[in-house]
Amino acid sequence: MNWLEVYRSKRCSADEAVAHIRNDQTVYIHPGCAEPEQLVRAIVRRGPQLRDVKVIHLLTAGNADYVNPEMAGHFRHVAFFAGANVRRALNEGRADFIPIFLGEIEALFANGSVPIDIALIHVSPPDEHGFCSYGVGVDTTKTAAEHAGLVIAQVNPKMPRSLGDSFIHLNKIDYLVEVEDDILEHAQGQISDVAKKIGSNIADLIEDGATLQLGIGEIPDAVLYYLESKKDLGIHTEMVSDGVVNLIEKGVINNEKKTLHPGKVIVGFVLGTRKLYDFIDNNPIFEFHPSSYTNDPFIISRNDKQVAINSALEVDLTGQVCADSIGYNFYSGIGGQVDFIRGAARSKGGKPIIALPATAKNGSLSRIVPHLKEGAGVVTSRGDVHYVVTEYGVAYLHGKTIQERCRALIKIAHPKFRDELVKFTREKRWL
Repeated sequence: MNWLEVYRSKRCSADEAVAHIRNDQTVYIHPGCAEPEQLVRAIVRRGPQLRDVKVIHLLTAGNADYVNPEMAGHFRHVAFFAGANVRRALNEGRADFIPIFLGEIEALFANGSVPIDIALIHVSPPDEHGFCSYGVGVDTTKTAAEHAGLVIAQVNPKMPRSLGDSFIHLNKIDYLVEVEDDILEHAQGQISDVAKKIGSNIADLIEDGATLQLGIGEIPDAVLYYLESKKDLGIHTEMVSDGVVNLIEKGVINNEKKTLHPGKVIVGFVLGTRKLYDFIDNNPIFEFHPSSYTNDPFIISRNDKQVAINSALEVDLTGQVCADSIGYNFYSGIGGQVDFIRGAARSKGGKPIIALPATAKNGSLSRIVPHLKEGAGVVTSRGDVHYVVTEYGVAYLHGKTIQERCRALIKIAHPKFRDELVKFTREKRWL
């Protein structure tokens, strides 16, 4: 039987495919902009017939109706990284959260700690050899599919064919659901003046020939805006957005000085728009890998001048970084922050950077704080932190005393909060 016959034999509707889900099973959903929406809608339709099905994934860009109150008892979501679509359910107790480094998630699938019964994935049509591409997201999905009891694929001609370690053969897929839907998009928002100032401060730290990791949000987007005068930049990152397209086309990002995978953008997934999806389609400059590779600190450290740029919700005066919760309320996840902070710290000439606006809630709260909120999680420890950047400047903390840390961080806090930060440190006899 040739691959075309295999393909035809596995075609079915979304409802027929998800009919194979049983009570008490664990279902993995392809995250990010690769979320297979038709399959997600189908499992929600099937929900009333099911009991205690665990749904696991990282941040997804589409709907997540399986966390709605009426789905309680039918589905329970477990997040590796919480997005806006599941945050309320998580903090109302209808969902749960696994704090874990992004680079270590796949080991849970491989060693059976988190067994996967069903993997719902979203792929490109097969090539002439029967291989489908994971498209906009290899991330943790390739490994999840390899260890799933059953693989259901949403096959979409609008999914770009990304290259690298980004393929699954038809023989590994049990059921195929054909769709022709637009791929979900994550558009860049307006970049604020504050983010531009932070981006400019970070860009000043980036040397020609550096290799970059960029997280998600307006600060990484702002950094890209200020890099046009740089030369020979490279990318080794968990994800990229639309902003890299312009810099690649202008030759600013050419990956030629990279000490690992020269000439290649190494990435796990992309969050962007059709502009980016068309750019990565069959583009050999992009090499996609699972997160267990892109986020391995030992691999990251093999890139000389690796710069890691990650955001935070608040930083205390000793350098502890909270990035996944607001007090007791879970907000996002650990993600790849620590993977890249540690990898960049061990890179020759590397720079691990934590970036955040100096204030929150329209300037009413300082993000440089005497102590983290009660219940807040420490994502990056004070022993791991090197650079902290706000719109007011750069604080370098590595190897510094508590007194030196306090002075440096107060200098980059908003001026209206500096006196009370000084008062706190004097009360604690840190200054």
